[in-house]
Amino acid sequence: MVNPVALTVALGTLTLAASLAGCGSDPQQQAQPTEKIAEPLVVTYDGGLYVLDGATLEVKSDVPLDGFLRVNPAGDDAHVLVTTNEGFRLLDASTGELTEITFSASEPGHVVPHGETTALFADGSGEITVFDPHDLGSDKPETKTMSAPKPHHGVAVVLSDGSWVRSEGDPDERSGAVAFDANQAEIARSAECPGIHGETVVEGETIVFGCENGVLTYSDRVFTKVAAPGEYGRVGTVRGHDESAVALGDFKVDPDAELERPNRFALIDTASNQLRLVTLPPSVSYSFRSLARGPHAEALVLGTDGKLYVVDPVSGDTVKSIAVTEPWIEPDDWQQPRPSVFARGHDVYVTDPATKKLHVVDVEAGAVTESVTLQQAPNELSGAVGHEH
Repeated sequence: MVNPVALTVALGTLTLAASLAGCGSDPQQQAQPTEKIAEPLVVTYDGGLYVLDGATLEVKSDVPLDGFLRVNPAGDDAHVLVTTNEGFRLLDASTGELTEITFSASEPGHVVPHGETTALFADGSGEITVFDPHDLGSDKPETKTMSAPKPHHGVAVVLSDGSWVRSEGDPDERSGAVAFDANQAEIARSAECPGIHGETVVEGETIVFGCENGVLTYSDRVFTKVAAPGEYGRVGTVRGHDESAVALGDFKVDPDAELERPNRFALIDTASNQLRLVTLPPSVSYSFRSLARGPHAEALVLGTDGKLYVVDPVSGDTVKSIAVTEPWIEPDDWQQPRPSVFARGHDVYVTDPATKKLHVVDVEAGAVTESVTLQQAPNELSGAVGHEH
């Protein structure tokens, strides 16, 4: 076990020159990494991206890039997608290089890798682009395009048999979801998910979507509504695990709040179609970047008291709480940095923008085992998640 260590990292030796202008700019020369970056992590900051070795937390590359940056796993063990004004730009996280490959999208939104397919949703057009993430490399992989009838802030998921599910809505409201088979024939639809937002896949390849009145699940060609208590109970962020039938979700009850700081979260059992609410200690809340799943499907919630709560997803009992950061307050602007959690296998990573730190948490040991200090305050946190084909 490595004792907690705070490392100050000198950045700049491996610098990528890139901007949202893409290939229209003159790239600066940089030293290329001589070895592949192990278990790459990607951290955004105001002005760029850090690519770190997930095992050592050493910063291997610093990629300057303008604008508010979002990062998501591309679906294999080497790549991450960076949201830019033009669309979803491919970052080879295994080398720390931002490629010239972009999946064009009007108002790029959700990225959903699942199994052998990654689905990209363009909010401004309703266009859905899908590809096999294992074909990512020096050339752009072959893509297939579907679309929703109207543009909206949406999402799509492709299942292992080629069937797929997308959200239904328009620029003013979102109502539910529609499922299609591999030949694009409609299988089922549901309008019982107002404000549909957020998705995950749990055990049995059951999809869970967040709604303003609970969740909507899809399994075995059937949609099922799992209602929240009360007229309004919004689930907007959900996290699943392929070894658990229970999804973890946030839970908000004030439809008029500009920013609600919730004290409860949801555990949705897709086997019994029940939604359980779990309450954190008094005065402790969390944000949409606080939720993750542990190595054994534990529900992980990073509270504003700086503790990572490890919760049994079946009973709802808190197994342990791990002190990770100092207490924090969620900023009013959702784009502003706040602590974030990213889990990959047995590794759980937590950022602390106030101290510019990135921590590794051993959930089973109940301790922070490694820490690094970055030059810039971290914002979003992600990494390569997947396997070689």
